[in-house]
Amino acid sequence: MGQWRGPDGILVEAIILDDRPLLRVSHRVNGRTYLRGYCATVSELGQHGVDLAELVEDSPLDHL
Repeated sequence: MGQWRGPDGILVEAIILDDRPLLRVSHRVNGRTYLRGYCATVSELGQHGVDLAELVEDSPLDHL
């Protein structure tokens, strides 16, 4: 699936959890990764401090 990185260690990943597509938001601080939460829609990312304008795709989706 896809991954997007934001400033200050924010990572957003498109995943499948319990047969549902979700966005997992995590935050890397001092070498440790902390889960911020899961989102069912892109509009929910703001609740976890993610600014869509600052996200950069980490790896291309070659399989599409």
